[in-house]
Amino acid sequence: MNTPLILGAIWVVLGAITAMMPMRLQRYPGIPLLIAAPILLIWIGSVHGWLWVAIGTFAFLSMFRRPLNYLIRWALRLPLPDQPPELRPKSPGGTP
Repeated sequence: MNTPLILGAIWVVLGAITAMMPMRLQRYPGIPLLIAAPILLIWIGSVHGWLWVAIGTFAFLSMFRRPLNYLIRWALRLPLPDQPPELRPKSPGGTP
């Protein structure tokens, strides 16, 4: 196994660990993973070919479907999806 595949496997493990964290804590480790994914995919593709990039892209889109959906909607100025309850701002009266 070579360096890009080892780093790709480490990325998958870190992504799985991030997914197990509470939603409010996923943002900080998730952003570097989101940025590193295309770089790793390009590196893997340059070494191993387009088939592995396609497989990696499908895995990436599967793991980050909600953040990517949010970013696309935000960029296109479409209505944003509802936030999970733990990320919603708390109302002053104590009820959501």
